[in-house]
Amino acid sequence: MPYAPANAHIHFALHPDHHPAVIATTTGPTADAARSHLHDHGWRSTGPATMVLARIDCDEPHYTAQAAEQLRRYGFTTEIDPALQEEIDTEWTWADYPMPWCTREEIREVGAAAQRIHDDIAAGHLTIHLHAHDGHTTVAVGSYKEGVRRHVHLHGEDHLRQGTDLTFPTEAEAVAEFHRLYGVAVRPGPAPLTSREQAVRQLLAGKPPSAAEETPAPAAEPPIAEPGEHEAFLAALFDEDRQWEKYRPFDETTIASHESLTVRVEFDHEARHRTDVAWTIAEYDGPVGERLWHATLTAGTPVPLIHAILQYLDAPPLSTADHPDDVLRSAAWRPASHPARTTWTAPDRTIVFESAPHAVADRWTLYGGEDLDRTAWTIRLSAGVPHALLAELAQTAADLLPSTTRPTPKPLPAPASWLPAAVPAQRARGR
Repeated sequence: MPYAPANAHIHFALHPDHHPAVIATTTGPTADAARSHLHDHGWRSTGPATMVLARIDCDEPHYTAQAAEQLRRYGFTTEIDPALQEEIDTEWTWADYPMPWCTREEIREVGAAAQRIHDDIAAGHLTIHLHAHDGHTTVAVGSYKEGVRRHVHLHGEDHLRQGTDLTFPTEAEAVAEFHRLYGVAVRPGPAPLTSREQAVRQLLAGKPPSAAEETPAPAAEPPIAEPGEHEAFLAALFDEDRQWEKYRPFDETTIASHESLTVRVEFDHEARHRTDVAWTIAEYDGPVGERLWHATLTAGTPVPLIHAILQYLDAPPLSTADHPDDVLRSAAWRPASHPARTTWTAPDRTIVFESAPHAVADRWTLYGGEDLDRTAWTIRLSAGVPHALLAELAQTAADLLPSTTRPTPKPLPAPASWLPAAVPAQRARGR
């Protein structure tokens, strides 16, 4: 049965700044009805008369043709710009597509499934608990909130992201299996958005395309220990502080034991690369007691941070120290909360303090650099570390920054708690 004529005109054209996204311009008395139909096809409003279709599978021309055909069946008048029509008519494929056996329609089905996952995450229907890099691509574990609760593992990025064959009845089982599969590569929360995801989300939010694709200015280089600084610091520790006793069971290792017999420090002289673990520090509840907490520090760690830990262990402050996030907030560090972690980033983005309340081994992580996967140095602390020591580390880290990035501290109320803590493939086109 034919649809009654609809008095609206819809013009489709390629987005001028983000290829191959499409802009729809609607006019006429029944334009609202046309916009409602377009919204059902994934279009989002960017102005009183404009809507945009932006997808991570880069198949906007195909889905525009489908939407235009349906609108015509409903009686709307549609017009497709010639450049967009050429895109619709073009047969194309992905360069170096990892599943070369797929037909064009199968490739489109894979992309559509990846788009649904992306949309579910963006809308909050799918929560990502953890992610990792398996050596080839990003993997993740997450839970759907609505309908039949499903707990799934995901594999891939952008137009290749898919749910694996692994599904679990509970979140705990899904997370435990993810830890078993990926071990030390596991990171809390969702992976950073890819450049394509960032651009798509900016466009759908109605922000200027230039802002979506703009590359932020690089951060300054983080402070880092120079070669030999750690060796010199270790020698000074024994020369100037008689509370520490030294012995060297192996040529490559020096052990420092505090006179209280409750603190043990191990230094690896063979740690050459700045991300190699050079220091291992542990505190115990007695000379032969259980370990309370431990920390590891890599070879590039600035010496003041090592000194802050050992000084605290040698003589803990009698008065209560400021809360760690008080210290960072007053130094103008930027907080960000994620489902599985909280991060504080220095004003110049050279140092990050991260807490993961559900972790045990790496409850707190302090590192130099913008990305935990590409750090200049890293300090990892287990659960059980005194908050006063965390405050000392936070203050020392803030003091490492240039004075121009550290405003005068302001008194702040104590917070309720300190939360413990692709480049996209290019399209290959051909007739």
